[in-house]
Amino acid sequence: MESPWPALPVATWQPTRDTFTLWLQIIGKIRIARTPLINHWWNAPLYLTARGLTTSLIPDGAGRSFSVDLDLLEHRLEVLTTRGESRTVELAPKPVKQFHAELGEALDALALCTDIWPMPVELPDAIPFTTDTTHADYDADAVTTFWRILVEIERVFTEFRARFVGKSSPVHLFWGALDLAATRFSGRPAPPHPGRVPNCGPHVMHEAYSQEVSSCGYWPGGDGEGLFYSYAYPEPEGYRREPAGPAAACFDEDLGEFVLPYTDVRTARDPDGMLLDFLQRTYEAAANTGRWARSALERGQATE
Repeated sequence: MESPWPALPVATWQPTRDTFTLWLQIIGKIRIARTPLINHWWNAPLYLTARGLTTSLIPDGAGRSFSVDLDLLEHRLEVLTTRGESRTVELAPKPVKQFHAELGEALDALALCTDIWPMPVELPDAIPFTTDTTHADYDADAVTTFWRILVEIERVFTEFRARFVGKSSPVHLFWGALDLAATRFSGRPAPPHPGRVPNCGPHVMHEAYSQEVSSCGYWPGGDGEGLFYSYAYPEPEGYRREPAGPAAACFDEDLGEFVLPYTDVRTARDPDGMLLDFLQRTYEAAANTGRWARSALERGQATE
């Protein structure tokens, strides 16, 4: 039986990953353009489905809403409306410029024309979607494998999220850096974030980090097969010296985050247990050094 935690070395699909990220940025920007701002930009991410990813419902005025769904088994994009209308875009090797145009045509055909800022975010040396003929790779098998990895990670992240009764985010896919993330909040405001993220104005980061957080996620970057990460903002004194749980985990000084390689999780005897240990211990590092009111925020008993 195929492992539920498949291998996916970054080097084997990086060109596809980069193209796919840009496609998802286009889709996510459509959602942003048509929805009201929800705290911490929670109106921006995408969500997992039984076949791929979705924007969830986006309103189009009274009487009609729509979604943009990615079927990552059949490799097609579908724009679906609540009136039964639909248009399809094939997911296949093609330049970002072509994908942008085809999705725009599908929206126009349904009277859903949506203007977006055509510049990618969070990426250095970004090329506008409307002129990008550089990124054109699409390895369908790799994308399906990536989605299957996200399905397993979401399951474990959701179990971890259930332990917390304070404010917490959904488990969602942020398309800026293509990371699946979940965030817990202490309930206290945070100092203004310094920003300095490529093609993201300071207001973006100020909204994202307006409150004190402990955040975890999975990023398909770096060497190997990607990384699980955990960080706190603002970072409390002594945070990075706290234990990170599994022996393979450590604090990465360059990233400013605790990290755990995906490879170590998928090859562990108990992948769920290793990942949950990392998530719990790094959250405790933030909560203890940051003096969170743990007894009021956590389900069951907590050690202050």
